[in-house]
Amino acid sequence: MKKSKKTVKIMCTCAAAVLGLAGCGSNPLDPKNPVSLTVWHYYNGSQQSAFDALVEEFNDTVGKEKGIYVQGYSQGSVSDLETAVRASINGEVGADPMPDLFSSYADTAYEIEQSGALADLSAYFDEEELGGYVDSYIEEGCIAADGTLRIFPVAKSTEIMMLNKTDWEPFAEETGASLDDLATIEGVVATAKAYYEWTDALTPDIPGDGRAFYGRDAMANYFIIGMRQQGVEIFQVENEKMTLNVPREALHRLWENYYVPMVKGYFGAYGSFRSDDVKTGDLLAYTGSTTSAMYFPNQVEQEDASYEIGYMVMPAPILEGGQHYGVQQGAGMVVSKSDEQHEYAAVEFLKWFTQAEKNLQFGCVAGYLPVLKEANSIEKLDQVIAEEQLEVAPKTYDCLSCVFGEMEDISLYTNKSFRNGSMARKVLEYHLADQAKLDRESVVKAVKEGMSVEEAAAAFVSEEAFEKWYTLFCDALYTAVGEQG
Repeated sequence: MKKSKKTVKIMCTCAAAVLGLAGCGSNPLDPKNPVSLTVWHYYNGSQQSAFDALVEEFNDTVGKEKGIYVQGYSQGSVSDLETAVRASINGEVGADPMPDLFSSYADTAYEIEQSGALADLSAYFDEEELGGYVDSYIEEGCIAADGTLRIFPVAKSTEIMMLNKTDWEPFAEETGASLDDLATIEGVVATAKAYYEWTDALTPDIPGDGRAFYGRDAMANYFIIGMRQQGVEIFQVENEKMTLNVPREALHRLWENYYVPMVKGYFGAYGSFRSDDVKTGDLLAYTGSTTSAMYFPNQVEQEDASYEIGYMVMPAPILEGGQHYGVQQGAGMVVSKSDEQHEYAAVEFLKWFTQAEKNLQFGCVAGYLPVLKEANSIEKLDQVIAEEQLEVAPKTYDCLSCVFGEMEDISLYTNKSFRNGSMARKVLEYHLADQAKLDRESVVKAVKEGMSVEEAAAAFVSEEAFEKWYTLFCDALYTAVGEQG
């Protein structure tokens, strides 16, 4: 993985003790009087089972030795967790007390940090310790005004592309479509067009019934990373001030390579996630999080038939000629500001949990990337699997292998946190996607009434249509961040 070009500035030396922070050399724990820690998270199913197993191991070993007892509680979804945390902070009637640790995405943690509720973690690490973690992961967590660490990375993810290999093969054999074409977004668009036309030709008596080839989860990532690949930070944050960069040409390229193929039916989005659409046979491929690999279906299930499918994992496509950036995502852990003993104990747990062996055990369950530099290799993954005798799902293993294989070439990126960041991200997530869905419905209706796809889509994919969308999109972004365009 390419190193971050920016120096990670962390206040993590013994000088922190002079400022009244817990720091180097002090150990306030007493094994005879254990500290009890409460952890809130959003893990469910196999993820929760893996987390609970590691918590139990910690309690029985290091926790017992040092005097720390951890209790983990799933709050359900990410949204449920955020709601519960805000209720605790605001002292709402019936709300549970603030947990000692909780999972949090950067935008949410930034909001909570403004209330002074998060502990400064920099004081509990020296430079050598922090230097072992992936630079960009630590940098993402430095959300305090003074640049100190508030979010600790415990598991990260990026994006990959997954493909229904079984249904790809006859299409590729008959049309000459190549997997190499799927390396770029433009290549995916061209392939999706060819697939639509190929499937449309299978039923010559029903014109315009071609099927979509591709879809993607997380439209916000498409914008943020697509702009970054073009050399633009859509949300450029310096000294806690955000500058919104919305160059027309760069956004036109993103519009052209998502909205246009969506309206024409080459791309699709039907279920809650694109893995759902692969399962119903409505898509062959999608770009999604590494954690989505475990949800890629083993078979296509349709009303009149079902059949098993194979899969392929590939790097996420990038814009042709674009800089090789991939998305950096995933919640970290934050520690509630309390007292030295509880904060120290919380950090001890986080250090243990992010050890290479423990972190990979957790990551193997759902495609999470480990956070230590030394753990991000296929060799380390294979070592841990062998030593711990882990049973790893083939899809998850192949997913992690794919990402580890491109670590030297990819730069992971996420924008820095800023005020109203969550609102701005929602604009990226829904503005274009909702418009594309609405306009696609109009095109489908027109095709049923006798128009060709090109004729029906013409008004929606014109330059005039782009200019209208661009204006509305920019207005929505400026409104979200509380500025005027």
